Amino acid sequence: MVDESLQFAKALADGTRQEILRQLCCRWLTVNALVLTLEGQVRQPTVSHHLRLLEEAGLVLVEQRGRQRRYTLNQERLTTCCGELMRVYAPDYRLAPVPVSDEEREEA
Repeated sequence: MVDESLQFAKALADGTRQEILRQLCCRWLTVNALVLTLEGQVRQPTVSHHLRLLEEAGLVLVEQRGRQRRYTLNQERLTTCCGELMRVYAPDYRLAPVPVSDEEREEA
């Protein structure tokens, strides 16, 4: 599961992919529609490349309609992966001490 968590983290590490996921939340869009929502900041081949990486990480669902593919955020996978990252890297997060303010550090 660590390999899947790493793939998930790598997929989210890019700002363009983060924006694509935001745009795909709760709606289905084609590559061309995504290019329009990104207001021309990213060209179609680049959007397609990012979508392929997000698909490989399981972060988008794909629906084939004729010759067009539509994409949407895989919310279940996003939730599962975030939970897995917490389990692997911060298993005792509820037991973590309360953060100390700068003033309290200086007094100590």
